[in-house]
Amino acid sequence: MSAAAAAASDDAAAGVGGRFDFDVIVVGAGIMGSCAAHAAASRGARALLLERFDLLHHLGSSHGASRTIRDAYAKAHYPPMVRLARRLWADAEAESGYRVLTPAPQLSMGPPGDAPLLAAVANSGARRVDEDDLAGRWGGAFRGVPDGWVAAVSELGGGVLNATKAVAMFQALAAKEGAVVRDNAEVVGVVKKDGEAGVFVRTSGGEEFHGAKCVVTVGAWTSRLVKSVAGVDLPIQPLHTLVLYWKVKPGRERELTAEAGFPTFSSHGDPHVYGTPSLELPGLIKINYDGGLPCDPDSRDWAGGGGDVASRVARWIEGFMPDHVEAAGGPVVRQPCMYSMTPDKDFVIDFLGGEFGDDVVVGAGFSGHGFKMGPAVGRILAEMAMDGEARTAAEAGVELRHFRISRFEAGNAMGN
Repeated sequence: MSAAAAAASDDAAAGVGGRFDFDVIVVGAGIMGSCAAHAAASRGARALLLERFDLLHHLGSSHGASRTIRDAYAKAHYPPMVRLARRLWADAEAESGYRVLTPAPQLSMGPPGDAPLLAAVANSGARRVDEDDLAGRWGGAFRGVPDGWVAAVSELGGGVLNATKAVAMFQALAAKEGAVVRDNAEVVGVVKKDGEAGVFVRTSGGEEFHGAKCVVTVGAWTSRLVKSVAGVDLPIQPLHTLVLYWKVKPGRERELTAEAGFPTFSSHGDPHVYGTPSLELPGLIKINYDGGLPCDPDSRDWAGGGGDVASRVARWIEGFMPDHVEAAGGPVVRQPCMYSMTPDKDFVIDFLGGEFGDDVVVGAGFSGHGFKMGPAVGRILAEMAMDGEARTAAEAGVELRHFRISRFEAGNAMGN
């Protein structure tokens, strides 16, 4: 064990209510916080990772058996981050011995005049396919795609991530590097003290931890915590959404599996639907609506709360995949999840500023599409906290100016 790891372990053994000294305190142990803690600890920092709930809980946005990874983005600043993340996913898998990413092709399709779709196809370098080619692929699963629609396939651009397993992997790697990981530790305050460097992080249980730097990655709870800590209003709206699994029609099960090369896919238009191969639940396939209803993360409608999401996806299935997926009976499985939406759907990756200066870094507002970039975001957050800049991002061509808190000022929070 390294000297930093030994020091962190000694601090952890100091007992409840003691004074803990860390180089980096990460608040929130979803995918972003777990990756940030690992990135900091792997550089020898004394890192503390605090989670409000149980580890690997299902109350936020980082749980479940699948998330897509794709490089088909309309905004040009995301593909470099996805490519960086993909390298870091591979590094973490090699280090841990886990397999959390299943590669798959990526299919993007939509109306011919859909500007975001055309930009995503161009930015990813996906290959256009004609109607006959699309109809002949994957057992003709997408035979209902309207005439004239644009369809493009990136053979290496897609994949499926096992979300819960991925979070567990980075937490295990962080602990292996000496990070202290604590759950059931709700952070209620981050403060500066006169005459003392760094920040003090307080929990609802009465503990206080002293850290040189703090990284805030609390997902749907970000606006509330940042407002109480710094008086800053971040326009991050939690959305309650449903993860839907549908029954594959008898005889079609094999054709829609990852093993058979079935793609992750995104269907632009109304509704905007996305899906993954049949993987985690045999005989079922995940097909979702990209969106949700505003919610309070501490008071959600767990029994429903999805509005007409299921019916909208069912209509899409009946139109696009009628021979392969059963829609009439509705989804077989409904799992709740949350998005943390910003007005422009871009992330928040920035210093908190004000009295905190560069001592507090915020990573939030990942708007339903951030999980795939978790290792890249975590590395960036750790470097910002430890170095005041993110060299890895610059070297990878990631432009962080898009993610500054200041873009929300002076009425500049524009729509997507």
